[in-house]
Amino acid sequence: MRIDLEKILTDKITDLPSLQKQLQSWQNEGKKVVFTNGVFDLLHIGHITYLAKAAELGDKLIIGLNADSSVKRIKGESRPVNDQSSRAAILAALFFVDAIVVFEDDTPLNLISTLLPDILVKGADYTVENIVGAKEVIANGGEVKTINFVEGYSSTSIIERIKKQIT
Repeated sequence: MRIDLEKILTDKITDLPSLQKQLQSWQNEGKKVVFTNGVFDLLHIGHITYLAKAAELGDKLIIGLNADSSVKRIKGESRPVNDQSSRAAILAALFFVDAIVVFEDDTPLNLISTLLPDILVKGADYTVENIVGAKEVIANGGEVKTINFVEGYSSTSIIERIKKQIT
């Protein structure tokens, strides 16, 4: 089996105007569109489990990926470890991910308000009241759901373990 990585990347990694058209097409076909967002710096089993569970909630999964500049503002100057192109490519390689859009803002509010997915998903460390874009999705007739994390996995904890092993 030959995998055409370039086609996967160009088909899945997109900009907001193109994604709006694709989302509308999916919804016109009766597909439920799920949206989640994050940094996804060092992809680990916690991310994979979370994203797979998010994908199971609908027919199409869109990931809003924080741009490098956004990650630096949120996580500090030493992050991200992997640049946005690498992070997007790794996410695009997951068969259950249908689209990735990179955003520069600190929150995905503009992205969510523009797309208005059928289902907005975040980790269970959030409450619906604290999820950015929840109010807009609910007002549009959509749902907001949370997913439990796999305990003991985070990019930050992996980075800290690596630092301890180096010193």
